[in-house]
Amino acid sequence: MAGNLLARSVHDLTAAAWFGGSLMGAIGLNGAAAEARDPSERIRLSSLGWMKWAPVQTAAFATHLIADLAIAWENKGRIAKQDGVAVNTVYKTAVTLIGAAVTLYAGMLGKNVEKMANEGAQGATEPRPGASAELQSAQKQLKLLQYTIPAFAAWVIVLGARHGEMQRPKNVVKGLR
Repeated sequence: MAGNLLARSVHDLTAAAWFGGSLMGAIGLNGAAAEARDPSERIRLSSLGWMKWAPVQTAAFATHLIADLAIAWENKGRIAKQDGVAVNTVYKTAVTLIGAAVTLYAGMLGKNVEKMANEGAQGATEPRPGASAELQSAQKQLKLLQYTIPAFAAWVIVLGARHGEMQRPKNVVKGLR
């Protein structure tokens, strides 16, 4: 039980780091970078901030997945026997992996945008008039993804809470076949 509490806590905290970090980056970091006086600095400053966050986010993802495995291992009997738990587990795993892939893709886009920082921009995700088609495309995608990523993270948190509710004794008894 103590292992489950530790794994559950780590699992929830790492999902919270993914949610909070991505939302703060979209609103705080990108918003502040857009205020730089020099348009060529806007992308560069945003990129620097995201590069500092990337190792923390990567560690959070890796730790989240390890905690996920530990929770699944400890609950393998319940996953197999309790109605709805296996489906929720597969669903939550899929949402997590798709969200991780979207996050990775956004990071790759951000690296491409950073290479074009000398073109200048209205903001980290807002191209300036006359920017290259490549920069405009990448920034428009990032603008959408910067809010899609915290939505995936929030979805994982909600599904984790649902999993927790399924562990309540009354729900376990009701769900056993």
